[in-house]
Amino acid sequence: MLGLKLPTDPRWVNIAEMNLEEILTDHAFCEQKAASTAISLIVSFPEYTDVVQEMTALVEEEMSHFKMVHDLILDYGYTLGRDRKDEYVHQLLKFFPKGGSRTTQLVHRLLYAALIEARSCERFRLLSEHLSDKKLAKFYKKLMISEAHHYTMFLKFARQYGDRNAVDQKWENLLQFEAEIMKNLGTSETIHG
Repeated sequence: MLGLKLPTDPRWVNIAEMNLEEILTDHAFCEQKAASTAISLIVSFPEYTDVVQEMTALVEEEMSHFKMVHDLILDYGYTLGRDRKDEYVHQLLKFFPKGGSRTTQLVHRLLYAALIEARSCERFRLLSEHLSDKKLAKFYKKLMISEAHHYTMFLKFARQYGDRNAVDQKWENLLQFEAEIMKNLGTSETIHG
């Protein structure tokens, strides 16, 4: 369903499990960044009313996810650590050139967002299936479903506002590009890395 070209090695869960505080901190900031992305789309493209409506709801949802992760951090006796650079997103942003029409810029940002949500969904599925901590596994299963919805929403909007054939080709190319990025990631205690 997600279309990812290079699945995460399931052994990544072992890294996550051994570095739970780091994973939870990284996850909390991923949720905060997802909310920021939604706000940025509202600010940058206010004329797309249906996008604004969905992004408004998404901001609330992502911040509620941030709170849930932060509550878990506290439940486990940890403290929210500092945010760090997300190498995955940094590399992904190199795919599309800067500029273009407003519609092109919107489509590109929607495609980035869709892919980030798809990879998060895939990682959350792995955590839900392989974590030995059943409470945490159940938590990630719930979030996996939410991420899948976000992925399909972003992709739907990209196809709605861009030429469908061109968007589908860009999506396919972006998936191939992301697979190359993933060859060098998956060995650290971050959600995407």
